[in-house]
Amino acid sequence: VLISLVFLFTSCVTLKEPEVIIKQNIMNYKYIVINSTESINSSAGSTVNGSYYSVSKTVNPRDFIAGHLIKKGFTILTTIQEEFLENTAIVNYGEVGKRNIAGGLMGYTIEVSIQFIDAKTKEIICVSTAEGIGSTEADDIREAITRALSAIL
Repeated sequence: VLISLVFLFTSCVTLKEPEVIIKQNIMNYKYIVINSTESINSSAGSTVNGSYYSVSKTVNPRDFIAGHLIKKGFTILTTIQEEFLENTAIVNYGEVGKRNIAGGLMGYTIEVSIQFIDAKTKEIICVSTAEGIGSTEADDIREAITRALSAIL
């Protein structure tokens, strides 16, 4: 019941529009190197008729970003390779913070930034910052990453 109520309230929340800075078209690149990230584990639960029910979720931002970029046709490399330097971008991921909804009564959003850097020049290609909200922090991060990438791809 609690999870259903959280989902109902959070589905009515208006998220801020993604903030995007585009200096070059990321689609001009073919290869991507994504810096590693730690997996994020989260859970939500409630008690119903004396029984506790919970759901646990995990997300690794690097893997989630890689999935989106592979789907768009990019080749993911594990390291920067000299022979592909001209067409390689480096991706950095970071969590920006949390924003309480209705003073924290309806939960919070998590905001993330994704930065693309030219592997050869080290100049910024583009940056996208977006927030997400779901039933767990892992869901928040998945939605924020999806929104941030959708704004630039």
